[in-house]
Amino acid sequence: MLETPVIIVGAGTLGIATAACLTKKSVPYLILERDDCFASLWQKRTYDRIHLHLRKQFCELPYFPFPDPYPHYVPKKQFIEYLQNYLNHFNINPLYDRAVELAEYDDGSEKWRVSAKNNRSGEVEEYVGRLLVVASGETAEPHVPEIEGLGSFEGEVLHSTGYKNGKEFKDEHVLVVGSGNSGMEIALDLANFGAKPSIIVRSPHVSEVNSEENLVQVEGVVVPTNTAVESGDAMIMEAGELKEAGGNQLQMVTSGSNSKDSMRSGGKVTTENDQGVALSLLLGWVLVGPVSVLGWCFLLAFSPGLANPS
Repeated sequence: MLETPVIIVGAGTLGIATAACLTKKSVPYLILERDDCFASLWQKRTYDRIHLHLRKQFCELPYFPFPDPYPHYVPKKQFIEYLQNYLNHFNINPLYDRAVELAEYDDGSEKWRVSAKNNRSGEVEEYVGRLLVVASGETAEPHVPEIEGLGSFEGEVLHSTGYKNGKEFKDEHVLVVGSGNSGMEIALDLANFGAKPSIIVRSPHVSEVNSEENLVQVEGVVVPTNTAVESGDAMIMEAGELKEAGGNQLQMVTSGSNSKDSMRSGGKVTTENDQGVALSLLLGWVLVGPVSVLGWCFLLAFSPGLANPS
């Protein structure tokens, strides 16, 4: 049995950021990670073209800014490199291949008791700590709802976490279910690789691109792409307040070549997709259609998305 003041479950971005903050305060801790690497969602379950959907200054971890040469919207490879440097800088060493099976609070000792299976040895290890931080991530598990008739579909069915790029889908019809960041970017990627993607949108969206005037229209609100970040975000979130809550997304298509913002507030989500997506929609490379549209491959992209995976 190993005892420490703080036990952190998960070595994603939240887990290692917590570890860094504890290090700054000289508080001992340990991290239990079920996979064999840090940030496994980013390293193993994201598509090749993914970038951070917020500018880098909004995504940097505590006490460690992104390097100046990094682009505003950091690509996957550089983000993983940044995280590795973060671990090295703060001397963070997670215990990998530890799958937490049980965590319970002992009122007598006023401490947490955590049982974790060592995936390498098969043994169950015991850990004790005064504080427990659960940093396992909101998108750690793929969400695949039941869809009537999907079991009899003869083509390939793939969740977005299993998609890497569109190379193997060249000349194939692919139906993408979901129009969040993952769905729209995957549809664009498929088109870039010569596939014939269609995309299903759950609810009506009001999206307009005006590249000549450099404008973005979101649910009737027009925002110039050169608007200051704070002002633009405020306008977008005001637009979000006009839509009834119910799990639906506000869809935003931007005309700025590098505009890739995704803001969350009060349970409402405003997603966007870059100019490449907009152009593909306008040119018909990516089709938006009703549920009756069929594809040879059925690609599911309706999980919370990988905009800011933890």
